[in-house]
Amino acid sequence: MSKVKLIDDLNEAQKAAEARRPSREDAEEAVRTLIKYAGDDPAREGLLGTPDRVVRSYEEFFSGYFDNPADILKRTFEEVEGYDEMVLLKNIDFVSHCEHHMVPIIGKAHVAYLPKSRVVGISKLARVVDVFSHRLQIQEKMTAQIANTINDVLEPRGVAVVIEAVHECMTTRGVNKTDVSMMTSTLLGEFRDNPSTRAEFMSLISG
Repeated sequence: MSKVKLIDDLNEAQKAAEARRPSREDAEEAVRTLIKYAGDDPAREGLLGTPDRVVRSYEEFFSGYFDNPADILKRTFEEVEGYDEMVLLKNIDFVSHCEHHMVPIIGKAHVAYLPKSRVVGISKLARVVDVFSHRLQIQEKMTAQIANTINDVLEPRGVAVVIEAVHECMTTRGVNKTDVSMMTSTLLGEFRDNPSTRAEFMSLISG
């Protein structure tokens, strides 16, 4: 996908999210309905403020729908003195939400790229993780989205993303397996094609 098409597609997705968003009043009423479905009374004292608090928390949890991750990566630096080795930011904490049960996914992301002629501020890598994690997600899709966005915008020689996370949809309900985590990876360019580069990356994130 070209950089221009990627940015256009992400802009359109952002506009669509804004267009389908209901009013705050409608959202608060939906929370009251869920409270009643759970068996409680939304009018009792302890729950009176809950709809407002839940809606405010949703604005934080799902803010990623209203941010364009490509915009975050636009500002780059070319004065790198010829540096072309791996850039790695590891142990990026994130909290996302499972799109199937809307319960937390809690984990860490490791993001690396091999610059071709320019680099990006490392905080921008963490912000890209934040944008995609602040949406309803499955881990496999989130891993690919982060890697593909960095690859398409920065046009490096390679990108690697590994995510390890705990899914509360299976640790607190369903099969109730508490001591498990899920790992996913997307490797592009030299990270996929060059075994030594891939091995270096894997060694660095496991150390």
